[in-house]
Amino acid sequence: MNPSTPPSSSGNNVDATPIMQLATAYWASATLLAANDLGIFAALASGPQPAEVLAHALEAKPRGLRILLDACCGLGLLVQTPDGYALTPASAQYLVPGSPGYLGSAISWARDQYALWGRLADAARTGRPVADPAQHLGSDPEQTRHFVLGMRERALGMARAVVQFLDVEGCHCLLDVGGGPGAYASLLVEKYPGMRAVVLDLPAIAAIAAELIAQDGLTDRVTVLPGDATSGQYGLEEYDAVLFSGVLHQMAPSTICRMLAGAYRALHKGGRVLVSDVMLDASRTQPVFSALFSLQMLLSTRDGEVFSQNDLVGWLGEAGFQNISVRPLPPPLPYTVIHATK
Repeated sequence: MNPSTPPSSSGNNVDATPIMQLATAYWASATLLAANDLGIFAALASGPQPAEVLAHALEAKPRGLRILLDACCGLGLLVQTPDGYALTPASAQYLVPGSPGYLGSAISWARDQYALWGRLADAARTGRPVADPAQHLGSDPEQTRHFVLGMRERALGMARAVVQFLDVEGCHCLLDVGGGPGAYASLLVEKYPGMRAVVLDLPAIAAIAAELIAQDGLTDRVTVLPGDATSGQYGLEEYDAVLFSGVLHQMAPSTICRMLAGAYRALHKGGRVLVSDVMLDASRTQPVFSALFSLQMLLSTRDGEVFSQNDLVGWLGEAGFQNISVRPLPPPLPYTVIHATK
């Protein structure tokens, strides 16, 4: 009997398959994480290889590796060819180190979260995170660097698509609040040559962001400002635009309101605030990705959760913003972009 598709009990016409598929859905993610950890995708970058050759190169036992490789093929991560196992176009683009869309660090970050999800019941029971958020926000330098690099890869992959929906035409100075590795700020100044940007984030994160921005050759146009974004102290009428991208979902509503009020003060008259984030609808159950991402916040932050579009529109209005527009981005982008003006 297939454990993922049990037959319905006698007299019951309700199919249990979806429930069992959910119960075993982690099998597929564990397969990807293991293949990434072992270096399978990097090893196949030069072309197809038999399992025995790969096993020798990766210092793995042939039987165990072959079973994993076959599962990767079943998931569409690899394909079988007459010459051995080979990458798919998607794997070649996103899973090979050095490729333009490489997501390896982001996948490693997902691996780091894997154990936390096994403690979800504890987090739901206590309402507290099961890991100390401070560790990846500066107290542990190794975890912080790993977090920032993974965040950069995820942000770049998302930002390349999202920036086309961020209207900062005519803005000369933008503040990227909680800007992490500076991915959005860097892409925006490249798109708008007349603009400069300031990335505000915690000191340990800002230091790594400065390195990454220097590597991109953008130090003259993107400045890094160490500080606490939750304070809402961003200056008085200093910016034409303030961006919150993927940061507010980590905060409590009271903190979000303080940050939006700070953005209002920091903007010139007529300036604009832009929020790009994962959001829920009024039911707080859809999209499913957003509802699940809220659980990630429960596991890893003290106060964070995914808010609804209606919540944010209300908070922006309370801060004094006008001309509020809401735009859910087209699939597969999980973000909604909201613009408003001072």
